[in-house]
Amino acid sequence: MLAPDALAPYVGFTEQEVLNLCEKYQSDFDEMKCWYDGYSFENMDSVYSPNSVMQAIERGVLRNYWTSSETYESLKQYISMDFKGLKKDIIRMLGGEAVRIKINTFQNDMTSFKTKDDVLTLLIHLGYLSYHADTNKVEIPNQEVADAFGDAVDSDDWGDIGELIQESEDLLEATLRGDSEAVAVALEKVHNLNSSVLQYNNEASLSAAIMIAYYTARRIYKIVPEFPQGKGFADLVFLPRRGADSPVMIIELKCDKDADSAIRQIHENRYQGDLKQYFGNLLLVGINYDKNARGVDAKHHSCTIERV
Repeated sequence: MLAPDALAPYVGFTEQEVLNLCEKYQSDFDEMKCWYDGYSFENMDSVYSPNSVMQAIERGVLRNYWTSSETYESLKQYISMDFKGLKKDIIRMLGGEAVRIKINTFQNDMTSFKTKDDVLTLLIHLGYLSYHADTNKVEIPNQEVADAFGDAVDSDDWGDIGELIQESEDLLEATLRGDSEAVAVALEKVHNLNSSVLQYNNEASLSAAIMIAYYTARRIYKIVPEFPQGKGFADLVFLPRRGADSPVMIIELKCDKDADSAIRQIHENRYQGDLKQYFGNLLLVGINYDKNARGVDAKHHSCTIERV
């Protein structure tokens, strides 16, 4: 899993093999890629989990097939070992980031852990993380494994983070019904809880907080940061997966301005123009936080939601 070299095509299914299977059994390749791709090696960019692909084809349902494996309990055990920095790295990866790792200290066993890097390296071997040798970074490879991570941190050991993941369903529902006040309160909570990880100083940190807050939304949405639209790039676009009866969401972020100006920017730059197929089923979401405010308004978040 770290350096398979010539064996890379045999670690899992190659993209061409999955394409052939999808054509033969009339499965959606794009959705298969989102759920089960994500491992990459030198000269082999896409490697898929074979068991999961076959389960999805045979059952006709794309979902998480990892939680039925015995390594799931191992995942909960290992990430509960909160070595210095481990929890922060897990949070960042839940938000879609890749984190740097040192793999040389790992002792090739499942007991001799001394640092967070040892735990992360073991999770690479177990397939829970994808390793990129060119950058020495790891990330959660796909939606299936992201679900497993979400379930694993949904425990008392993870306190507020587990609670936030539970609350992400409520956040999505509040957004879809246009409850801007509830959305602002929820995002302020997740942003504050992760301020030490996210540095809390710019729109990038707010974007990461939103990715964490809308964690469970990935089951029905493909979330695209910096989506090219109209005259520029929308900060975040939530595209519904095939079969999901949900609106597209365009999210624009502001710091020290106001949420209404974010909505105006969406209209002025015509971000929604390239999503005409979704008209009648489109939400524009403007989010602002006041990083320089003081007193009761310190780090205050506001939100405006407009249905097109």
